[in-house]
Parts: sequence; C-alpha cells; structure tokens
Amino acid sequence: MTTPHNIVFLDRDSLIATLRPPAFAHEWREYPSTSAAAAAGRLAEASIAISNKVPLRAADLAQLPQLKMIAVAATGTDIIDLAACRARGIVVCNIRDYAVASVPEHCMALMLALRRKLLDYRADVEAGMWQRSARFCLLGHPIRDLHGSRLGLLGYGALGKSVAALGRAFGMEVCVHTRSPVTDPDVTALSWDELLATSDVLSLHLPLSEQTRHIIGAAELARMKPTALLINTARGGLVDEAALAAALSDGVIGGAGFDVLAQEPPPPDNVLLKLRLPNFILTPHTAWASGQAMQALADQLIDNVEAFAAGRPRNVVA
Repeated sequence: MTTPHNIVFLDRDSLIATLRPPAFAHEWREYPSTSAAAAAGRLAEASIAISNKVPLRAADLAQLPQLKMIAVAATGTDIIDLAACRARGIVVCNIRDYAVASVPEHCMALMLALRRKLLDYRADVEAGMWQRSARFCLLGHPIRDLHGSRLGLLGYGALGKSVAALGRAFGMEVCVHTRSPVTDPDVTALSWDELLATSDVLSLHLPLSEQTRHIIGAAELARMKPTALLINTARGGLVDEAALAAALSDGVIGGAGFDVLAQEPPPPDNVLLKLRLPNFILTPHTAWASGQAMQALADQLIDNVEAFAAGRPRNVVA
C-alpha cells in the first residue's frame, strides 16, 4: 500500500482561489500564514511543502528529513535555498506563465496613469479646480501619448513578450535588452546603454539574483531621459530605492510606477512609502492577482504536486 503524502500549505491566505484536492492518497494541512521561525515546526511531518512567500533556508531544511518536494505557489524562488535543496534531493517546482494577462495589464495601467497625469487631474477635481474653471476643461498638466513612444523592456520572457504585444497595440516602438537572441521581427534588440538612454518607458521583467540586484541605481537613472518612466512589476530589489526616491524628487526622470518593494510587507520607514509625488504610483504587489490569474496559479500548483507524486515532476527549478 502506498504511503499517503503529507502536504502542508504554509500560507494559504496568499491565494484567493479554489484548490482542487490532489488526485492521490494524501493528508492535507493548511495555515492562513506562517512566520519564518514557525515554518520548520509546521513541516515536521510533511513530504510536500507548499509556500508562496514563506522562506525555507538551509537551517530549516536540515530539520526536515521527510521533505521530498517544495511546491512554490509563485514564479520567483528566491525564498528557497535551492542549493540546499539540491544537496538534500528535495525537488523544487514553481508556477509559470499564469499571469501573462494580469501583470502586463497592470504595467499598461501604470504607464497610462502616469503619462496621462491621472493622479494630478483627480487631485484637481477633488480640490474643486474644475468646478471653478472659466473653461470647459483643465489643462494644467501636460499629457503625453504612449503612441509613438519607445517602450524599453529589460528582460523578454513570457511577461515581457506580453507587455510588448500590448505596447505595440498602443502604437509604441518596442525595444528590448536580454541575454537571449531576439527573433521577433517587431522588436528591436538594443544594448543596455542604448535602452537606458532612449526609452520613453522602461519596464523591468527580470528575476532577482545577485547579478540583477540594484541593476537600476543612481548612475542608471541619470542616463535615462528626464521625461522617462520606470515601471517595475518584477522584483523590488532590482532597483536601488533610495536612488529612485532621489531621482523622482530631483526630476532626474519623469516618473515611476512600482508594484514591488525590496522588503514586503515594507517597514514604515521605507523611503518610497514616504514619497507624496503625483509622478510616482506604488501598488501593494497586486499586479499578479487578478481572479483569473490566481485561479490559473491554483490549478497549476496542484498540477505540479500531482506530477511529482506520479514520478514525473514538472516546472522543476531544483
């Protein structure tokens, strides 16, 4: 008789979707959330761990001899010590290409809000300025179209390609900088320097690693157009947040739209939380979280668990 897998979902409340039961013998336990300190204790009898954002480091894994799989309920796997998993024979699988509509739509929403000065004009209406206007409209904040501007993409995976498609639909010229060869005839590959210097909107679509951490700092911001927008729906650590705050305050770039911060949830003294500028929009890591995207994630998560249990693991990162 096959021994049932013991499955523990450490942070179930991070996923607002229906999870179908895995189609094999198992025991299931879930927690709304789990602190890093409590993770190992809750996984003591688990053979399969599910985690969205609860970190599992080498010291935790050393306490879990029965653990055989970690199913990450997200694409990014920087919360997991992959080297320690490889050393212990723990399979790590992630979620892929589930938010190829949700994240790109959020990117475009940030671009549109900033280029069309929606925050400025909303504030004017709330202050009664339109109501007191001598004309039928207010024109105090210059508006710029996306059409005809250059969209620069740093990284060109599934999300970058979806943003490119939306950018082209808006009439933008799409340029990319990526390590892989670009074969799309509608996209122009540029050097990193040229992408920085010529993009009207620069959107980041990279994973976070030691090589990409703070890939945008003060020097890079200074090389961008003074009217350029920086969009980050990828990982907060890609950008030096203090440098960005200074660049926005000093008018080095035209604006920024962010959905991520280096530490999440952020501490109250995060420098970007203190900004009160109409050219900066910060959303609380929601770009991925449309109802459709979360359900696609939930379905793929169980697909990954079932594939592992059947001896055919998929979406393996370690």
